Amino acid sequence: MLSGISLWQLLIVLAIVVVLFGTKKLRNIGGDLGGAVKGFKQAVKEGEEDGSKQIKARHDDDKGTTLDEHGEPVKDKDHQS
Repeated sequence: MLSGISLWQLLIVLAIVVVLFGTKKLRNIGGDLGGAVKGFKQAVKEGEEDGSKQIKARHDDDKGTTLDEHGEPVKDKDHQS
């Protein structure tokens, strides 16, 4: 048993939810929830990519050339490539 709730009790609750909301509405809710989770994961992934680009822009490459936010060498008075 999980936390004192048996399989039969879960099935009864599920049957009541289906009767109250209907399968079509539950399907729509499930689709909306899935879309929200997918959008959240995509936003987190984009945020991580942006963060890694910013970190990369702050560091020099192996030749000592300073890189901009796009990974391109920065040409300034002190660093000539």
